[in-house]
Amino acid sequence: MPLIETREARKRIPAVEILEPRAFDSWTHTRNGDPRGYIDADKLKELWIHTGTACNLACPFCLEGSHPGDGRIPGMKLSDVKPFIHEALDMGVEQFSFTGGEPFVIRDFVNILDYASQHRPCFVLTNATEPLHKRIHQVKPLLNNPYPIHFRVSLDFPDRERHDKDRGEGSFDGALDGIRLLVDLGFKVSIARQTDASENPAEVETTFREIFRKAGIPEDLAFTAFPDLGTPGSDDGSPEITEGCMEKYPTRESRAHFMCTYTRMLVKKGDQVRVYACTLVDDDPQYDLGTSLAESMDERIMLRHHRCFSCYRFGASCSAPT
Repeated sequence: MPLIETREARKRIPAVEILEPRAFDSWTHTRNGDPRGYIDADKLKELWIHTGTACNLACPFCLEGSHPGDGRIPGMKLSDVKPFIHEALDMGVEQFSFTGGEPFVIRDFVNILDYASQHRPCFVLTNATEPLHKRIHQVKPLLNNPYPIHFRVSLDFPDRERHDKDRGEGSFDGALDGIRLLVDLGFKVSIARQTDASENPAEVETTFREIFRKAGIPEDLAFTAFPDLGTPGSDDGSPEITEGCMEKYPTRESRAHFMCTYTRMLVKKGDQVRVYACTLVDDDPQYDLGTSLAESMDERIMLRHHRCFSCYRFGASCSAPT
């Protein structure tokens, strides 16, 4: 008889945690035994598709641990995602979003993006370097698709040397070239940057805009600033979120900024596509919600991952800026 993985089995305490005995299941309770904060999903508005962790760069801070040839999460194919795209459409999804790794490293990515943008607006996270440059001729025709595509390009800091220290020499200028290519074609582009604890956000963005002006790039690109989210499997010691903490968000409307309220992400595990709670928790199998988008929206999401605290504290969202 085949082994069927039940919901209760998925929520068992991982073996690594059994080494430190606890009075409660760590999925539902904090280390101190307090009931853990949680989110009940509302409506699926955005479906994220993880194209795979392979990337042309090897950034040591990467929250996915991506690097050339990385296979922690295998690459997606159009045949993998088609059934989920249509299930999401039946559920009223408003946007398809893509992350990696670097999506343009994946052979079938442009076909996936082409198909998705026939049905809903799309949002793509990219480093906009060589893989995009090589495929820009394939991207250009997508401008004629029924729905628009928005690209968010990673530029960590308005400092070429600091950016290239981790991403590799030439990656800053490569990203500027990629931004210019996309903008000149007519695509919408925004910027993902990193934050410093003592920064003045207005000054940082002013410096970026000076760089854009000199590079012949529009100065009014929108920014999304991210804290350090750690590498896969790491724990930065963030405070745990209790039910008491969540009393700050007493209504469905006030909890709506948590991504797990309105998003899900497709992650390929082996040969099977699984549904995860959001874009930031694919390194924890307890956030694997099965193989059905509709059923995943009935799952209560416990705010157990240390990255959940980033959403709690900063209102962080991987979605496109409005």
